[in-house]
Amino acid sequence: MNAFTRMNGHYSEQTDLKAVLAKASPDVRTILEKALAGEELTQPEAIVLFETEGADYSAVLKTADAVRQQRCGDEASFIVTRNINFTNVCYMGCSFCNFSVAKDDASAEFISFDEIADRAQEAWERGATEVCVQGGLHPDIDKDFYRNVLIAIKTRVPDMHIHAFSPFEIWYGSRKARMSPEDFLRDLKAHGLGSMPGTAAEILAPEVRKILTKDKLKTDEWVRIIKAAHSVGVPTTATIMYGHVDGPADWAYHLDLLRSIQKDTGGFTEFVPLGFIHYETPLYKENPDGVRTGPTRAEHFKMHAIARLMLQGHIDNIQASWVKMGPETAAQMLRAGANDLGGTLMNESISTAAGGQHGQEVMPQDMVNNIHRAGLHALQRSTLYKTVKDFGPAATAQPELADPALLIAAGG
Repeated sequence: MNAFTRMNGHYSEQTDLKAVLAKASPDVRTILEKALAGEELTQPEAIVLFETEGADYSAVLKTADAVRQQRCGDEASFIVTRNINFTNVCYMGCSFCNFSVAKDDASAEFISFDEIADRAQEAWERGATEVCVQGGLHPDIDKDFYRNVLIAIKTRVPDMHIHAFSPFEIWYGSRKARMSPEDFLRDLKAHGLGSMPGTAAEILAPEVRKILTKDKLKTDEWVRIIKAAHSVGVPTTATIMYGHVDGPADWAYHLDLLRSIQKDTGGFTEFVPLGFIHYETPLYKENPDGVRTGPTRAEHFKMHAIARLMLQGHIDNIQASWVKMGPETAAQMLRAGANDLGGTLMNESISTAAGGQHGQEVMPQDMVNNIHRAGLHALQRSTLYKTVKDFGPAATAQPELADPALLIAAGG
């Protein structure tokens, strides 16, 4: 039983929100009371929260848990899904990625449409309601490739929700097809595209983005593709990759920009923080003294908590990635602002290629168990957050996982 597992059957009064806030510094308490009242936080206020320590940090997490309960009740969710990465060949060479290889590399893969459909069918037979389909920018991809992926899946599994193609792939495909992003997305939607992952965001702060992505989508180009998707009725997720050459000001900028987009479009379904995994990436290996080795444990908690506070009322689903943090820490995030554990995946290769150590699949019952350990009501959801199966509340009223705010206050 680790330090986060509850050893007794009751929450201490120390975890009471008022008590925790009373121990916070006046400036931090003022910001958190503003969040509790449903008011928007500014970038400078978010930076203050990202820099908190001790009692202030504990208060941030406790407040985020309270706002999570205000916005989402006592329910937390997951989705049964499968990742299908159709090629690991990509010519962009982003420094933070170790997934991509050259076309002539011995490990290069470019699976057929039949194989993509086979994997989707297998996922359906195992209870998946969604496939998440992405790949590198292979030079042999033609103008019809992305459409044909959708046709192959829908022909085989008509009722499968297809969550596919990053903004970078949409940029690439629309250029190949010589179409505007809007027209390209309309065509994909007509052939079965249900939603898009809002990946390729990395950090939207322009100066940091230049370091990470070289020629990859500039911030305004990423925003253009996301808004195009929303404008034609294709919802997307929103993401951030943090813990490399970035910091609190960059995180606050990123969250504020996502909130601004959501005010305009309403098209984001959830926000997914993704911690940088450094082990095998060129970004770290080429400059180990200048690149961080991923977020600290505290930064993981702060990112989910402050996202909850900044995005509330606009993006109310905050997902904790077990792939990046491990199932145990992801479950703990459910008491620090998050309300979703993401997908079971079945196959996960991008984080694994970068040196991720948390496996490629989690069983649905494991998801349910982790939600119950956090003292919450477990739901299997669809991509668009409709209930697929209700697993009910935990067997006992008290969470098995200790309140993160209490552990911090106690020095844990």
